Amino acid sequence: MRFVFFFQFILVLLAAQGAAACGADSDCRIGDRHYRIAWPEDARAPVGAIVFAHGYRGSAAAVMRNSGLRRMAAEEGLALIALKSLDRDWVIPHAPGHAGTDGAREFAYVEAVLADVARRYPLDTGRVMGAGFSSGAMLIWNLACAMPERFAGFVAVAGTFWQRPPARCATPVESLVHIHGQSDPTVPLTGRAIRETWQGDVREALSMYRRLGGFHAAQPAGIEGLTCEGWRNARGEILDFCLHPGGHSLRTAYIRAGLDRLREAGQM
Repeated sequence: MRFVFFFQFILVLLAAQGAAACGADSDCRIGDRHYRIAWPEDARAPVGAIVFAHGYRGSAAAVMRNSGLRRMAAEEGLALIALKSLDRDWVIPHAPGHAGTDGAREFAYVEAVLADVARRYPLDTGRVMGAGFSSGAMLIWNLACAMPERFAGFVAVAGTFWQRPPARCATPVESLVHIHGQSDPTVPLTGRAIRETWQGDVREALSMYRRLGGFHAAQPAGIEGLTCEGWRNARGEILDFCLHPGGHSLRTAYIRAGLDRLREAGQM
């Protein structure tokens, strides 16, 4: 009998170790999908997080190799959660090769990631920021539309909806900071044709979100190296649009600036 109990104990222990055996350098599996996570050392629980979506042909592993992003999250006492697209790119509405999708599979995956992280770690679910670059920012705009209640706010760098904003979005909206290069040739501010579809117009997306969230002109953010416009609504949510003079680029400073803006607005 003792052997049976000991054997059962070993199985439970191994299962627990297997559940925790993932992190920045190994995949956290969810069915046939995965993500990676860097948990801050010596952080006071519960811990908030930056959920980051990679660009075209990117990976969770590549996000974790971004030492600047890793260091920034750790300095801020936040976990960094790196998502991995279903395909080479995010399967979201109107994306190339995915004309008929409504994005539901990616949205369900993000929901599953958040649930899995909360199961493994003491996650502060009220302080989770969604961020992404390029096509990852396109996913972020879609998350802001489809499941805003799961995030404290969003930071999108160099990407917006494919084709046009959706006809309907969930409310109430959350704060969103959009950062873009004035001379971006890869994802121009007004978009461009890609295969059978086209990239959307950034200002069209911002106009939709302003109307949806009841945003009115406010004091723009003062962020070094960026020229910003700003709006705020009655709930205190912010909508920022900031331009830098460069092209299609991601800097850790952009994510930190977005995080700072969300904190100033009372989120994160």
